[in-house]
Amino acid sequence: MTEEEEKKFSKQLIGKTVVSKTGKRFGEVGDIVFETRSGELIHIVLVNPTQYTEKLELEKDKQGNNILIPFSAVMAIGDFMVIAEEDIV
Repeated sequence: MTEEEEKKFSKQLIGKTVVSKTGKRFGEVGDIVFETRSGELIHIVLVNPTQYTEKLELEKDKQGNNILIPFSAVMAIGDFMVIAEEDIV
C-alpha cells in the first residue's frame, strides 16, 4: 500500500460504527493510533461510546478521555468495524 492509499484507507475508517461480532454497539472510530516507523495500526480511538462500553472499563488514553481498542481485536471492516469482544475485555 502506498502512503496515499494508507491515508485514504485511514480516512474511510474514521466515523465507522464499532460493533462486536454479537452485534453490541461500542461507539464510533474517532482516530487511529499507529506506530510511525512501521505504520502498524495499534489502537482505535473510540468516540461517542455507548453506556455498555462505558461499563466495561476498557483501556483509555493517557488523558483518560478516550477509550482505546486494540487494532488486533478488529475482525472485519465493511459498513461497520466488527471487533472480537473477548479480545478486549
